[in-house]
Formats: sequence, C-alpha cells, structure tokens
Amino acid sequence: MSVTDEQHEIDEAEGHDVAGAPGVIAAPHGEAGAGEPSGGGGRVRHLLSSAAPPLVVFVLFLIAWQVMSRQVVTRDNDRGDFLMAPPGDVWSEAFADGDNLAEALGGLWVTGRVTIIGLVLAIVLGVGAAVLMSQASWVERSFYPYAVVLQTIPIIALVPLIGVATDYGMNGRILVCIIISFFPIVTNTLFGLRSAEQGHHDLFTLHGAGRGTRLRKLMFPAALPAMFTGFRIAAGLSVIGAIVGDFFFRRGEKGIGQWLYVYQQNLQTSQLYGAIFWSSLFGIVMFWSFGLLGDLLTRSWHDSTSAGGRTG
Repeated sequence: MSVTDEQHEIDEAEGHDVAGAPGVIAAPHGEAGAGEPSGGGGRVRHLLSSAAPPLVVFVLFLIAWQVMSRQVVTRDNDRGDFLMAPPGDVWSEAFADGDNLAEALGGLWVTGRVTIIGLVLAIVLGVGAAVLMSQASWVERSFYPYAVVLQTIPIIALVPLIGVATDYGMNGRILVCIIISFFPIVTNTLFGLRSAEQGHHDLFTLHGAGRGTRLRKLMFPAALPAMFTGFRIAAGLSVIGAIVGDFFFRRGEKGIGQWLYVYQQNLQTSQLYGAIFWSSLFGIVMFWSFGLLGDLLTRSWHDSTSAGGRTG
C-alpha cells in the first residue's frame, strides 16, 4: 500500500473531507463556527431575543395601566380621568391629535436646543478642567473640591438664583444644563487620563516625548472609554437640567418643561403623559447616541467594547 493510500484511509477514519462532502475541517474565513448564529436567520433570532423581553414588559405595563386606570375611574367617576388617564385616551389626545402633538414637539425642539448647547459647553469646560488637573496636581487640589460642592447642591435650590441672575432667559436654562452636567464629565475624564499604563508612560519618557505628545498620543486615547461614559451620564443630566429650567423659569420660548407645568395646572393628564413620554425618549436618544459614538471609536481596540471584552 502506498503512502498516498494510507493517508487516504486515515482521512476517512478521522472524518476529513476527502470527496468534496462537508467534513469536520475548519470553516472558511468569515463563516460562522459551531454554536454561532449564521446568516439572516441567526441575526433575526438574536434581534428577537434582545427585543422580546422589554416588549413583553411594556405590554404588561400597558395592561396594568389600563386595569388600574379603569379601577380609578370606577371608584371616582367625577375626576378619575384626571388622576390616571387610560392608555387609549393618552394616545388619542397626546399623539393622534395633530395640534397637541405639534405643541409637544415644538416644546421638545426648544428644550433640545438648550440641552445640546449646554452639553457641548459642559464637555468643553469639563474636559478642559480635567486636562489641567491631570497636568498639575495643585490645580486639582485647588478646584476639584469646589466641583464636588457644586455637585452636592440640589439643582432645584440653584434654579431660582440662576433665574434672577439671568433674567429667566435662555442663557439661564443653558447655565442650569452646564452646572448639572459638569461634574460627571470632569471626574470620568480625569480618571481616564490617569488610566494609561505606567509602562507606556516609561516608553514615552524613554523616547523623550513632551507633555503635549504624551497627552495627545497616550493619555487621550486611554481616556476615551471613561470620557464617553461621562458624556453619556452628562447627556441624560443635561436633558433633566433643560426641563427643570423650563419648568421653573416659565418665560421665553416654551420648552417641554413649560408645557409640563401648563398641563399639570390645567389637569390635562393625557397631554402630561405625552410630554413625559417625549422627554424620556429624548433623554434615551441622547444617552444612546453617546454610547454608540463611544463604541464606534473604541470597539476596535478597547477590551470593554470589543467582542473579547463583552460579558453576558
């Protein structure tokens, strides 16, 4: 028996693909391995498995809402709808009614502008402050305690003072957003700038790199994941700050916070629920946007966003 015949028998015994049929050899590059979802069907199953649990919870929430609202209406027919409007009434009055929908979306547009402007300014100021603190310890010792104090003061207590100082204008609302968003940006950016490995710092020192080069090529890339964590937190807080400013200032262009106040005073419960929905949706979009941007910028190299670093 020749060497070729012996090798052929060994391949057949081990199950190798000797006649063109599928064997147990490694799959070509790009194909799914054993136990991994492949093709469109796998992606659809993964999408359904991810979306189904929150959808089920949402449906159960609507059912519970409907039951509870009917019980309130049955108990007190005179003012039951004011206490808890049923989901159907909320849909017909807050979403299906064109005038009410335009009213809420117009307020959301005003609040969105304030939110984005305040958040951008908070990012610029927060990142700048964190860079200064990372470069000079005396700067951190001098100013970081005041950032902590600013964070511990309830924003509700500051809003009246800010309103008086800014004549309850648009600048006051933006300032509220900056104050409420500033601290998480500073803390997360400062933590990220200090997270670069000491060995990498030693390598930069060995090559005679200056502070600017070290900051630009080592510290900032290492800080990106922590920075975007701070940006996501600050994005949600900035939405809250803009709504709080609208709610208490009640002057100038009507933001969603002002409409919340109007609906509350007029006992327009359905429109109030609709305004709350749009406010929450806007906050979620802001939070997810920074999460997606951070993932796109760091997924190719950072463990927390790469496939190897995901858990669950």
